[in-house]
Order: sequence, then structure tokens, then C-alpha cells
Amino acid sequence: MPHTLSEAGAKGIRQAIDTATSDPNTKIPGFVFVAVNKEGEQIFSHASGKRGANSDEPMTLDTIFWIASCTKMIAGIAAMQLVEQGKLSLDDPDQAENLAPELKRAKLVKSFNDGKLELVEKKGRITLRQLLSHTAGFGYSFFNPEIKSTGVNEFSGKIEDVNTPLLFEPGTSWNYGTNIDWAGVLVERVSGLTLNDYFQKNIFAPLGIKNINMFPTAEMKSKLAHMHARDKDGNITEREHLQLAPLKASSPDGIFNSAGAGCFAQPSEYTKIIATLLNDGTSPTTGKQILKKATVDEMFSNQIPEFPNFGRQPIADAMPDLTNPIGELYPQPHDQPQGWGLTFMLTISEGATGRGRNTGWWAGLANLFWWADREKGVGGMVASQILPFADGQVMGLWAQVESQIYQG
Repeated sequence: MPHTLSEAGAKGIRQAIDTATSDPNTKIPGFVFVAVNKEGEQIFSHASGKRGANSDEPMTLDTIFWIASCTKMIAGIAAMQLVEQGKLSLDDPDQAENLAPELKRAKLVKSFNDGKLELVEKKGRITLRQLLSHTAGFGYSFFNPEIKSTGVNEFSGKIEDVNTPLLFEPGTSWNYGTNIDWAGVLVERVSGLTLNDYFQKNIFAPLGIKNINMFPTAEMKSKLAHMHARDKDGNITEREHLQLAPLKASSPDGIFNSAGAGCFAQPSEYTKIIATLLNDGTSPTTGKQILKKATVDEMFSNQIPEFPNFGRQPIADAMPDLTNPIGELYPQPHDQPQGWGLTFMLTISEGATGRGRNTGWWAGLANLFWWADREKGVGGMVASQILPFADGQVMGLWAQVESQIYQG
């Protein structure tokens, strides 16, 4: 039986969302939630609030969001398509470091004292699997003071700004960073296409997706949600967009296609990808296969069983305007191991909201979250545009509406 939702359940979710967006200056200015089943049916969709705290325009299901790290899952699909075709290998460091000599040359942080980095040559080699599972050693400037000290800006549109030192020898630990940007570079160099063009041709076209793009069309820009900041007192104001290069450029030429954070999307279009993962790699609506079932199984398999508590390491707010400190990535009982698939976190045991085992999920910096529960055949996306990351109000609403989907 496909997952469906009762009208009473849907009404309860709409009320919860509308309450959460009732004051654009202290709550959530605007919010979209779309849930789907493995048949590709939208079992729930609702847009609430305004496109911006200073806007009179309503938030709609057509609104475009910068989805930031929700891009990573799309990049994982791209990389795994090329693995299926034998053009990329998950475990060949020669291939990865020859395609991207930057990986071969990456230096290792030996020490970090008084804001000064000491770098040494790395001994280990980097593989695509390590990049997709965040075990290659790269970090983010907003989570890692060591990377922040290099002065990079991962949203500059320049490849130099993801070419940072490694925080540990490849394969010896887990750290969230620009690893998947480098997986995207491998996709580009093997395919001969820009990453955005690769996505459009090999993922979005087969799935009937028109409104996900690293370089939004004029029509998409006209529907863009505004970016917001929440201050320490909880007040919301509009702020400059982070991902400015593609919004301002007259052409995509010369702008880095970020596999880690580059896409703008309509949530209902993103959930077409989620439905395809729920349906083992074949679109339930267009019938086109973008991945084999065995490949989707691999993506949803725990790649790092040796690090069962990786998400319980506190993550620093190295840039408090971009992220709150994060005590735990997905709070759950400490006797339950945590898992990471190929580009996303796995809830290995059943989740508190009702999600099934090995549910894949991840997030975007401006407080967007998605999940794909293959065991129970349901998934969805919640979208807002608020910084810093890990906004308590958005995360609370996400947990509430996801729970109500399972209850309803």
C-alpha cells in the first residue's frame, strides 16, 4: 500500500505550519513542506508565510530556494551514474588524484596554534568513496576554525576556495566539508560537461524536472525566496544572499559549479528525486531509470561503521552568522549507532518521528531538510531561508511535521 495521508492529518500539519509563520519578524517568515510516496504522489504540500520578512508576496509552492547542501545528494547520484558506467571508481586513488591533481597536492594540517596553521605532506591517498562519505579530510570554514584561518569563502564561485588543507589523513576520521565539491569536479572531468549541464541532461531531464538549476533562469529569479538572518534575541531581518555569483552573473562561464551547495530549486521538484530514490532509482512518474536498484542500495548503506558516533562530535560555530553550534547532528539514543551513506546521513535504527531503518536525510545551510525513508516508502522536504544553520524554530517544525506525516 502506498503511503497516504488523511484529511485530518493534513489539516493538522497546515495548522502547525501556519502558526509557525504567523509573525515574519520573530518566527519563520516563509516555509514550504512537500511530502511524497514511492509512487511519486504528493501526499502533502503546503506553502505558508511570505517570500521575505519585508515582502508582501506570499510564499507559494512555486517559490525557488537556494538549497545549499541539499545539492550533495544530487551530486552523489551523478557520481554513482558514472560508477555504474565504469567511468569512475569508488576506490581507485590513482584515478581520483590523476583526474584532480589538486587532491594529490592537498596538504595536511599538522598543528593549529594562535590562528596559525602548520602544514605537512599527506601520506594517504584520496578516493571517490572517501569524498562521498566525508572521510577524505576536507572541512568548511564556518564549522572549522583551521579552515576559517585560510580566509576562504566557499560561496565565492571560485574553485580555489574549496581547495583547502586536509584536517586529517584520508580515511582516518569523518568531517563535514567540501569533499563532495571535489566529487563534482571528478564528474565534470570525466564527463566533459559542467556539473550543472550534467545534472540537467542525466538527472533532471529524465525525471521531468525544470526548476532546479545552479544558474537560475530569469523566471526562477523572479520567484526567489529572500534570505534572512536571526539574531541572538530571535529577531528576523532580511540579509544579503550567500550564493551571489550565479544570481548576478550574466553567464555561467568561469563560475565554479558547486556539488556541495550550488543548486536553487523548487521543493516539489526536489521531491521528484526523493521519490525516485524511494522507487529504487526509477522515476515513478516518467518511468525513466537514473540508477540501478543495487546502486541506490549502496548509497543507502553505511559507509563508516568504524565511526558509529561521528555525528555526536560537537560542531563549532566558527562563523556564528552562518551556523549555530551543533551538539549532535541527529539526536537519538546513544546505544544506537549512526551511519553515513554516499552523500547523506542514515538513521540506522527507527527515528523518533516514525521514520524507518536506514532512512537517508540531510540539510541545507539556510535551514532546509529532506528525508527519504525507503523502508516505509515516504519522504519529503522542508524549506526556509534563514541563517544561521540549525535554527531552533525550523528544526522543531520539521520534527513536528515529519512526525505528523507518519501519524496521519
